[in-house]
Amino acid sequence: MTDSNLSSAAAGADFEALRAQLQQAPLKSQLTAIAQLADCGDRGWPLLQDFLLTQGDTEPTPASGRAYQILAQSGIPDLRALLRNQFPNGLVPLVSERGIDYQPVQQALVAGDYETGDRLTLEKLCELAGPTAQQRNWLYFSEVEKFPSADLLSLDQLWRVYSADRFGYSVQRQLWLAQGKDFVKLWAKIGWKAGNRWTRYPNEFTWDLSAPRGHLPLSNQLRGARVLTSLLSHPAWTTTA
Repeated sequence: MTDSNLSSAAAGADFEALRAQLQQAPLKSQLTAIAQLADCGDRGWPLLQDFLLTQGDTEPTPASGRAYQILAQSGIPDLRALLRNQFPNGLVPLVSERGIDYQPVQQALVAGDYETGDRLTLEKLCELAGPTAQQRNWLYFSEVEKFPSADLLSLDQLWRVYSADRFGYSVQRQLWLAQGKDFVKLWAKIGWKAGNRWTRYPNEFTWDLSAPRGHLPLSNQLRGARVLTSLLSHPAWTTTA
């Protein structure tokens, strides 16, 4: 957006109405307000900042995650310093039962670099599975079945919080269940396959929020559906589905 368009957006914005919408509205309306404030540039950032800080110690949501992303990507040193001071480890608290550091995934997703975030997610899952999986750089379904719930929930929360609730394993699970656990329908719905043709990695995948819901993170479907079945059937999701 050009400077003149930014000025026009700011001039036409009802900031008090947007503030109220941020605090009280359901997620879809919150995300709409956040997008409008982002279009206002530096006049919208203070409201996004206030919204983020008023969340305090509450569980991060896709709305607070989107506000955090916009401020982090603003390039304004004062805003970035504020985020470092208030959220030194990022917005999402990361838990691992096996001592895996998921912070690189968080940093990539905050930056909106979903391709790097996807690659790092696979690397971390292989690290979680052990040295043999790290060597081959892909997973067996039997390894997925042994993953601690806390680790999968950490990765899933990162994807959901920093994607406006569009990406994540639990999102894919919701869609899979809605399709009657039919993977052929799921792959078409999330953009992994069109007709008889698989989407080719990496250039044919969509690495931004315009992608179909559930498009990311990827699983190597060319090795069959067993790994994805194990991921989407994992006990971790029984508390969130």
